This record gives sequence, C-alpha cells and structure tokens, in this order.
Amino acid sequence: MYQPIIPGLPDDLALYCLARLSHGHHGLLETVSKRWRDVVRSDEYSNFKAREGWCGDWLFVLTEGMRNQWVAYDPEADRWHPVPLNPRKHLPDRWPLGFSCVCVNNKFLVIGGSYELWHPRECSFISKEVVQFDPFKKEWSSAASMRTPRSHFACCIIDGKIYVAGGRNSDYPKGITLAEVYDPLTDSWEDLPPMPIPLMDCIGIAYKGNFHVLSDTLGLQDRNPTEVFDPSNRKWCIKHENWPFSRASQVSVQVTKDDRLYTVEDWGESIVKTRDAEKEEWDSVGKVPPVFVSNHSRPLEAFDYGFAALGHELYVVGGKVLKWEELGVGRFEIVKLDRVRVCDPTCSPLSWRETRPMCLTSSGSILGCTSLKETSPKRVTDQ
Repeated sequence: MYQPIIPGLPDDLALYCLARLSHGHHGLLETVSKRWRDVVRSDEYSNFKAREGWCGDWLFVLTEGMRNQWVAYDPEADRWHPVPLNPRKHLPDRWPLGFSCVCVNNKFLVIGGSYELWHPRECSFISKEVVQFDPFKKEWSSAASMRTPRSHFACCIIDGKIYVAGGRNSDYPKGITLAEVYDPLTDSWEDLPPMPIPLMDCIGIAYKGNFHVLSDTLGLQDRNPTEVFDPSNRKWCIKHENWPFSRASQVSVQVTKDDRLYTVEDWGESIVKTRDAEKEEWDSVGKVPPVFVSNHSRPLEAFDYGFAALGHELYVVGGKVLKWEELGVGRFEIVKLDRVRVCDPTCSPLSWRETRPMCLTSSGSILGCTSLKETSPKRVTDQ
C-alpha cells in the first residue's frame, strides 16, 4: 500500500524538505517512521542531495583508541554522530598513524599511514591506500592508490588537487624525496620532480599557491629550511622560513572569512597566531583558554588536541591534560578531553564558546581532524 513521505504533500516536495536537513539530523529522521528511514537511506535521496550540493558542513575527527571509527560534527544541528566504518579490512586491526586526511570536491579522503602489527618482531605496515567517504551516500570507497607507500608525510590541497611528498617507508627509513599529485576528477596520481632533500615526519602547507614541506624541527630554531614546490613551473626550491611549533594534528588552517592562515602554537601556552602575508611574520591574536576538570581547582593546559577551520571559525577539539595532585607529591593523572571549543579568530579579543562534546567514547589525543565545507555542484565542476 502506497504511503506518502509526508501526508498532504507531493512526494517531490516532501523529498525536497527532508533533503534540506543537514546530516546531523539523519539519525533522528530515521526514528520517525520506517518510510522516512527508507527515504533517507535511498539512492534517490542521496542523488537528490548530490545534485543540489546539499551535503552540509562536516568536521571529521579520529581519536586515539577508536581504530578506524571516525566521528563527525554537524554545526547546523549541533550534533556528533559516528561515520560508517572505514572498509580497510585487509589492514591490521589497529588504529593508523602517520596518515593524512583532507577534503576535496565534496569528498573526505584518508591517505596512506602506518599500522603497527601485533607481533613484536614484525615491522609496521606502511600503506599507499587511499579511501574516500561520500557524504551524500554515507559510504566509503577506494580511490587510486599512491604510487609510493608512505607515512608521516606532507600533504595539502592546491587548486583542487592533493599534493604529497616526503615521509618514510621500509625502503626509505631515513626519508623520501619522491612526490606526487592526485587529481580527483580523473582519480589518478602523477609523479612530481623529487624533493632536493629527503624529509620524514614532515608537514605540508598550501601557501600562496605553493606546496610548503616543513621538517619536524619547525619552531625549534628562528629559521628552518622549508622545501617549496611551485606547481606553475614544477620546480622545488629551499627557503628559510619561520613557522610556529604545533604538536596538534594540523599545523595550520585557513579561515575563509579573511582567507588568512592561522595556527596554534602550543609550546607552553596555546597561542593562536596568524601569518602576515606581506611581512612573512606571525602575529598573536589571542590564546586558547586552559581547561578546568572535576576535583581540581587550577586551570590546566591541554595538549594533543586537534584544530580545524570550518567556515570563519576555528575549532579546537579533544586532547589531554595532566591533573597534578594538589598536595604536591609529584603524582598526576592523564585526563582525556571530549570537549570542543570554537572561536572566530578574526574578532578581537577572542571569544570562545563550547559546543556539544564528542560522541561515543571519542576523547583524548586527536589522530586526524579536518573539515568539509558544503560546495555547490557548479563550484565542484569548475575545479
């Protein structure tokens, strides 16, 4: 027997109404009725949202101990929900390290990384695999693999393409010079000219249209050598630049409100800084406030958190604090945080607020953190 999606409305209009609701509401929609559950899980629903470009905004986070169970935040609904499990079934049953995660063309991609094996005599497994999550279908699929397996490598997006360089694997334990670029429109990787110097445990930043590969010693000296690739002439050069030190999963993010680069320098206090493009220097814009935990009177500085830009706001997610004993006998407890703090870094002084904490058992050190901003189909095509 035929049942309308919403009684009193044509099904095409009812489908439009449900499709306008962001992903954070989908779990609630599925509990309304079996008809709504079937609609939300249907190809017609996902294809309609994809055609209109209505995926909503996403903040993807992976915390320690969660293996491949990512969680996602929807700022419109102010809700966290688990992402369907990543289908890397042939990889070891451990959480990955040294991978990169990015969002491009309305897809969320997890690239490479290392997996510790159970047997102590076995070396870790280094992957070249790339998997992508479709926010419309709520499904994972495989993308073309990198040509070189790598972990702890530099990665960034420039003009809709993903650039990777450096890192390490079993063949290059002291650093890789090989670099490559991925085009999501053709699902293919292309080799780039090799880097002048091999780098491992490195970080990638897109800045002024170039791919900056930073060593893991950034911030420990006034100036550190950075290898810079210019896609326009396909050449590398070495520059001495000053980049603040960050132990977070991201070293910098770009806030769309003023199109500036921001970072959190977390050596001691956590200070938000922005880069002056003309002076090539970093200016402080404020601090990430310390946190208070139960049964402890003093504020504590968080570490191992993640941060990401979503729209014009900066998100600081999770992390840990050391809760020292009040009577000073040198003992401490490591407290995992599930809290999420948000500010607009373009407004001075910084005004922080807390959003809904992460769901499930997600808390503690952040292994991966990135955001996806809803993009219209026209803009996807233009890229």
